[in-house]
Amino acid sequence: MQALDTNILIHAFLADSPLHEAANAEIVALASAGGGWAIPWPCIHEFFAVVTNRKLGAPPSRVEAAKNQISEWMRSPTLHLLAETRAHWATLESLIAAGKVTGGLVHDAKIAALCLDHGVSQFVTLDRDFSRFPGLRVRSLV
Repeated sequence: MQALDTNILIHAFLADSPLHEAANAEIVALASAGGGWAIPWPCIHEFFAVVTNRKLGAPPSRVEAAKNQISEWMRSPTLHLLAETRAHWATLESLIAAGKVTGGLVHDAKIAALCLDHGVSQFVTLDRDFSRFPGLRVRSLV
């Protein structure tokens, strides 16, 4: 099962993004493959926060569009939403130590821990910071 990072979701959503077609094609391919795909819950939260942020120039109408997009992803019968398990702290703690994680990178470590706890085979992202987490197999969209 492959999981998607926030940046892939954002590029798939924003039609004017230069990576829109590639990101959207990635989601369609994963959702159609039948083997299951995943989105960590923190990535859903972050997606909504970024694409609706008026300080970044988001029009007010984008709130409904973003909610509709999330609902559309949720309708995929092969989607797995990744949330914390009882093992989460142990996994997160080991990633924090291995990656010498502090500050803002804790968010990335949390996402990596969710992927590892749920047996994600590959995490698709545009963020090179995820390569610091042992055991997480990362693939860049581009």
